[in-house]
Amino acid sequence: MNDSKAISPQEISHFLDTVLFNIEKPGRYVGGEFNQVIKDWNSVKLKAALAFPDIYDIGFSNLGLNILYDQVNSQNDLLAERCFSVWEDMEQAMRKADIPLYTLESKHPVKDFDVVGISIPYETLYTNTLNLIDLAGIAVFSKKRTDIDPIIIAGGHATFNPAPMSLFIDVFVIGDGEDIFLEMLHRMSAFASREERLRSINDLSGIFIPTLFNVQRYFDIRKKQDEGNFAIVKHVSPRLPIPPQSPLIPNIDTTHNRIAIEVMRGCSHGCRFCQAGFITRPVRERPLEEIMASLRESIKQSGYDEISLLSLSISDYSNIQALIMQINQEFKGLHVNLSLPSLRIESFSEELMQSIDQRKGNFTLAPESATENMRRTINKPISDQDLLETAKLIFQKGWTSLKLYFLIGLPGENLVDVQHIIDLCKQVKTIGKRTVGGRARISVSINTFIPKCHTPLQWVAMDSIENVNEKHRMLREGFRNSGMLLSFPSMDSSLLEGWLSRGDESVAQVIYSAWKAGAKFDAWQDKLDLEIWKSAFAEHAIDPFMFSHRERTENEDLPWDFIDTGVSKQYLLREYERSKQNELTKDCRLNCQACGIQTTYDLVCRDLAGEDSYANL
Repeated sequence: MNDSKAISPQEISHFLDTVLFNIEKPGRYVGGEFNQVIKDWNSVKLKAALAFPDIYDIGFSNLGLNILYDQVNSQNDLLAERCFSVWEDMEQAMRKADIPLYTLESKHPVKDFDVVGISIPYETLYTNTLNLIDLAGIAVFSKKRTDIDPIIIAGGHATFNPAPMSLFIDVFVIGDGEDIFLEMLHRMSAFASREERLRSINDLSGIFIPTLFNVQRYFDIRKKQDEGNFAIVKHVSPRLPIPPQSPLIPNIDTTHNRIAIEVMRGCSHGCRFCQAGFITRPVRERPLEEIMASLRESIKQSGYDEISLLSLSISDYSNIQALIMQINQEFKGLHVNLSLPSLRIESFSEELMQSIDQRKGNFTLAPESATENMRRTINKPISDQDLLETAKLIFQKGWTSLKLYFLIGLPGENLVDVQHIIDLCKQVKTIGKRTVGGRARISVSINTFIPKCHTPLQWVAMDSIENVNEKHRMLREGFRNSGMLLSFPSMDSSLLEGWLSRGDESVAQVIYSAWKAGAKFDAWQDKLDLEIWKSAFAEHAIDPFMFSHRERTENEDLPWDFIDTGVSKQYLLREYERSKQNELTKDCRLNCQACGIQTTYDLVCRDLAGEDSYANL
């Protein structure tokens, strides 16, 4: 739709009036939600459209998008509105009528905005991102955009390897974007031309602008000088951003229809497979008083009956018991339920269980691997006995549903390790039946390990298709007639994620070819067509398995090496070697491991590690 004619908000509104009665879930496309913000279009210096490249039902609750929406609209000279990918029936109607993607608030075409900020949390949203840009009537390739086109900015975990999307995105924000986004918008508002706007933000930390940064030159310079002074440094906020005080209320049911507040960012445990744990360092906690004040206002403004506390490791929050008890005491009369993410077995306690005064929904634990040997490889210092005692305590305290998360395909894993998943889960089921009888419900979620960038296991290869298929067969057979619910992703979805997350700049053309051939909604297993992707890789004479199933050497240039997360590559290599030796590394809150983050974030790490530990570095 790059050549679509100018469309007014009134024309878009008229289109909606005529077409929505034939569209599935029209509430996705009309806006008007309680607490939405609509500003005078002509009274602000710069306008930003905030986009999530999946449907409204999924993207509406994205916490980062909602924080940015609140922050931008708090500025008198800025404006933010929202848009999402549209479902197939709506896209067909829009393209037939030559209606471009528009924002929900004012129905202005996205192309009329100065900036489009896109959140990309996972790689299987890449083709949706291209489709969203194209449906907006904006050139898909950044080099073809002109001064009348918006600046396309992308952030999120999937951008920590920006190479595969580098031909389509004007600006990548590497790391925590909340503290830097406003600065970017204010700087760009002082200029009119595309080049001036890009150059005005190029010196900000955590910004990667492909047209202004020569990645190959970076590698060449580094080889000649053997130093890392040219790396892009991730921007990290010393404190968490204030959560939205007036949360938006969706028009339809969404996947996370509740109040969500991030109580802690980062994780100190150092699980070697976990990208989120490394790229969100250092750990930052939100003060208890700030959490409670935000919850009070959010409940008042929204009427939600569920609170979700978000964190990578919620049981590590230093005031978790006091927080849960205060939530129970203050909101019990309002019949507000509390939702917790999966708890770490190693930081689990009976005192924590006592503070949770609710017995609804699943209780979730993530042992990741079923054998202690494999757990040492990935730095999970728990024993089988720890897991079984924790499960027993959960059932004794009144819960009847327990969900367990495991990974298969970890380096060094064999079929004995996989069999132990089955055996261990059956032991948990037996404990449940003894404790709560037939009410015990066990569900088991199995994911295939995909080595991610900026982790100690970024050098390893994915497990072979034959091995993973055999492990899937063993799991299906082992859990048959067990009374437990088993789920795992398709091999196709795991392969695609591996190809995209570890790709280099050459993958950009593959993504474009796949999208042109019809690839969309690749995150939806029933929509993913791997044959399209195989054909796209073949079209460009690229073997995708060289990205996913090739072990990397420790001295080779990785496509993401020019991104500095604050954790040094030397530390990741050290942890990689320790994984091979099955050696554990202590929680960095107990003993600072000198991962490199303290050289940039001195005060934060001093607070976490303590003066004695810090002084010994």
